[in-house]
Amino acid sequence: MKRGIHPEYRPVVYRDKAAGFSFLTRSTGTSSTTIVWEDGNTYPVIDVEISSASHPFWTGRQRLMDTEGRVQKFRAKYARHARD
Repeated sequence: MKRGIHPEYRPVVYRDKAAGFSFLTRSTGTSSTTIVWEDGNTYPVIDVEISSASHPFWTGRQRLMDTEGRVQKFRAKYARHARD
């Protein structure tokens, strides 16, 4: 590897606020916010929208995304084409 061209690879905390889950790993990600971790050290923290603690594939729980009859609207739209 050439020296001086790669970003710094260091410990970083990723935090999923929706699930109340965070983990410490190594990354080149940067953040101006920090957190004091369980080992007493301060690390940069990167907030993520979804992680293995909140993703339906890993949790086995599916979120219901249908709001106000979208499925019915879809079926009505394509039922007209089936009659033609």
